[in-house]
Amino acid sequence: MQFAIFIVAVGLLSVVVAKFIASQIKKADSGNEKMKEIGDAIHEGAMAFLTREYKAMAVFIVVMAITIFMFLDHPKTKEINEAPWTALAFVFGSSISILAGFIGMKIATKANVKTANAAQKSLSKAFDIAFKSGSVLGFALVGLAVLGISLSYILFKFMGFPVETIVEILTGFALGGSSIALFARVGGGIYTKAADIGADLVGKVEAGIPEDDPRNPAVIADNVGDNVGDVAGMGADLFGSAAEATCAAMLIGALAFAKASESALLYPLAISAIGILAAIATFKFIKISNKGSVELALKKGLIISSVLVLVAMYFLTAMWLPKTFVLNSVTYTSFGVYIALAIGLISGLLIGLITEYFTSHAYKPVRNLANSSLTGAATNIINGIALGYESAAIPLVLIAITSFVSFQFAGLYGIAISALGMLSTLVIALSIDGYGPVADNAGGIAEMSGLPKSVREKTDILDAAGNTTAAIGKGFAIGSAALTALALFSAFIAASGISFVNLLDNKVIAGLFIGGMLPFLFSAMTMRAVGRAAESMIIEVRDQFKNIKGLMEGKAKADYRKCVDISTAAALKEMIAPGLLVVLTPIIVGLLFGVETLAGVLAGTLASGVILAISKANAGGAWDNAKKYIESGQHGGKGSEPHKAAVVGDTVGDPMKDTAGPSLNILLKLMAITSVVFVPLFVKYGGLLLRFL
Repeated sequence: MQFAIFIVAVGLLSVVVAKFIASQIKKADSGNEKMKEIGDAIHEGAMAFLTREYKAMAVFIVVMAITIFMFLDHPKTKEINEAPWTALAFVFGSSISILAGFIGMKIATKANVKTANAAQKSLSKAFDIAFKSGSVLGFALVGLAVLGISLSYILFKFMGFPVETIVEILTGFALGGSSIALFARVGGGIYTKAADIGADLVGKVEAGIPEDDPRNPAVIADNVGDNVGDVAGMGADLFGSAAEATCAAMLIGALAFAKASESALLYPLAISAIGILAAIATFKFIKISNKGSVELALKKGLIISSVLVLVAMYFLTAMWLPKTFVLNSVTYTSFGVYIALAIGLISGLLIGLITEYFTSHAYKPVRNLANSSLTGAATNIINGIALGYESAAIPLVLIAITSFVSFQFAGLYGIAISALGMLSTLVIALSIDGYGPVADNAGGIAEMSGLPKSVREKTDILDAAGNTTAAIGKGFAIGSAALTALALFSAFIAASGISFVNLLDNKVIAGLFIGGMLPFLFSAMTMRAVGRAAESMIIEVRDQFKNIKGLMEGKAKADYRKCVDISTAAALKEMIAPGLLVVLTPIIVGLLFGVETLAGVLAGTLASGVILAISKANAGGAWDNAKKYIESGQHGGKGSEPHKAAVVGDTVGDPMKDTAGPSLNILLKLMAITSVVFVPLFVKYGGLLLRFL
């Protein structure tokens, strides 16, 4: 129990650090009254959407909790009635994920105006505030995840539950976190891209006004959307990854370490705890001078944190795990577990760097994409799609190597640990990702409030780095999602009692085809949802330009609230169908066709979903930065024909990189964790339809 208390203490420390940094940010000056007015509008819009979204999620939480209770509350399903406790864990995990998103959103929408004001003084001060706001999300989210799981473990241990029962109940916690992530990602992605597309196509292309021009009616909704998608959405996504990978590792580890020391069982949680301590040690090194490279400072922080985790875990793994252990009749070593952790962490870094290569305009792929805009939007789109497909190759090879090596050294447990290795630097990764929308908003506020051009130049430097790091963050999220889903798939196989998945079994083959199709159907649903919402936004922006007299001359004010309402209503309505597809599919397949078919579905979804997610995210990121490369003065700069072509390409890429692509992460994980939670039901009652065939 002392080891569990140590983990709780580190989780508490992380939350305290987040609170301390937030208090520092609150003390910073928000600038003049015009800046405060714009900042308040963004904050109020973001928090209003989050409140309405969470109210809708509350209904889902209640319904899902009742479903868990009813489906698993049967004397033939389990000797010990886990149903009420699993349902309670689900509600707890959902609530923690909501709390983490709320904290991140609140600080981000307060820090943006403070960053813009600090940019009037120096680049370094503006960077300091933007990065600190991102770190509040990082420390709060990871700290809450560690606290939630460790406190749940202590509670159930105190109640006298067996270890195997505790880790099965904790899968409910992971399911709660991942469920919230799905709706946050899909809803947030629809919101932000509807606003972004409306603002870009009508404002930039048709009206020829600058980005973030206060005359654009969609500009506030666009700035709100940056936070909704990349703060609340990304935070919930990676919260789900951390909770799911931890629970998967503990579920498999219970088979190997049930009779070992408590430190061995809680080793997956300890990885996150050490990651928190490494982030605290790294934090003071992430600074820039007024002429320093922002991208270099951010990447340096990630590398330092990674090295600290690797060094610390080399010694602590040997201390916390038994020298040898047996899993599925095979003997493994603690050093093998460390190898799995290390290769997961290193693969995550490499996937991030590869993502940067394919999405940053500092490198050849994006510059070639910008060159293709010289011949129009069609060639820009063709080359962007090709870039996305090409960019998926090396990350998939890395994931394959990681899976192979980690299994070779530590079996199914090694796969789960490699996912946690990739997530071990999550505090810094989230800090970097949360920094991006704050820097982006700061630039918008600077332009809307009429600050000097030199201020916008500083915020553009911060924003340019944020675009690159956001792409790295998406690559990191997809890579960790793939390994997490694979770890959950391993946990599902172990829990279901299947000794192997026979690819020649007709039930498995049918499942593979259905699973391979699901990511494409899900992508179609989410992208079409963005299209419908964007159409409404475009019509509204055009109407305001046409009907509000004096708007284009700057003598009248746009109706920002109407555009915020359009994005909000569309997001809340359109997120329901894709969410139900993901949640209900494994339950229906498991009940009607059994665990073998469901195993095929999960494998097919994982194989096609990872490729599709990477290609969509990278193509969208490349289109965005090709546009920005032209806006920097290349190929005629802003307003030129190549620029208009690049804006069209960027518009096509928007729902790919910020809605469909990132949401596929959660599809992979949520289908797998749902299968793990309901596996007792499937084992007892699965295959109902097959019995009549």
